[in-house]
Amino acid sequence: MSPRPAPLRVGLTGGIASGKSTVARLLADRGVPVIDLDQVAREVVEPGTPLLARVAERFGAGILQADGQLDRRKLRRIVFADPAERLALEALLHPAILARTEERAGAIRDAPYLVIVHPLLVEHQAAGRYDLVVTVDSEEAQQRARLQARDGSDAREVDAMLAAQTSRAARRAVAQELIHNTGDLATLRTQVDALHARLLEAAQRPRAAR
Repeated sequence: MSPRPAPLRVGLTGGIASGKSTVARLLADRGVPVIDLDQVAREVVEPGTPLLARVAERFGAGILQADGQLDRRKLRRIVFADPAERLALEALLHPAILARTEERAGAIRDAPYLVIVHPLLVEHQAAGRYDLVVTVDSEEAQQRARLQARDGSDAREVDAMLAAQTSRAARRAVAQELIHNTGDLATLRTQVDALHARLLEAAQRPRAAR
C-alpha cells in the first residue's frame, strides 16, 4: 500500500480584524486541522522560555507583567509605533514560530487538508510555502470597528496597526480563494461551506495539477 499523501497545505491570511480567526474556527468545526501562527507566537514566549527572556532584554522589562506574562498591549504599542522595532521583534520570534509550526504540520497525516493561519503571509513573502492561499477580505471601516471593540484600542493605535500592514490589493493578489467578510455570520458561514467543499476537491487532485 502506498503511503497516504501529505494533506494539502492551505495558508489563510487577511488583514488585522478581517475575520481570519472566525473563518478558521468555522473550518475547525468541520473537522479541519488548524494551526494559528498567532497562537504559536504566544506559546513560544510563555513565562520561563528563553525566547521571552530575549524579548524582554531587547524591549525592556516593562513589557512583562507582574506574573511574568508578556504584556502584549505594551509591546504592541512599541512595535507599531516604529517599523524598525517591529522588524526586530519579528526577527526574534519568526524562526521559532516557523519551526514549531512545521513540526505540527508535519505530524498531521490523516486529513485531506490543513489550514495554517498566517496573518503576515504577504509581508513574509510566504505564499510559496502553501499549496493554496485563502485571503479573508474586509472593509477597513469594519476592521477599525472590530479592533476598537475587541482590544479597546484607541484611534491612533488602530491607525498604526492598519498602516503597518500590506494593502488589501496585495493580499487579494496572492489568493487562489477569496472570502468576503463584509456581511453577517450567516453569510460568512455559507462562504466557508462552499470553500470547504472546494478545498476537499482540490485535495483529491494530483499535487502537480494544483
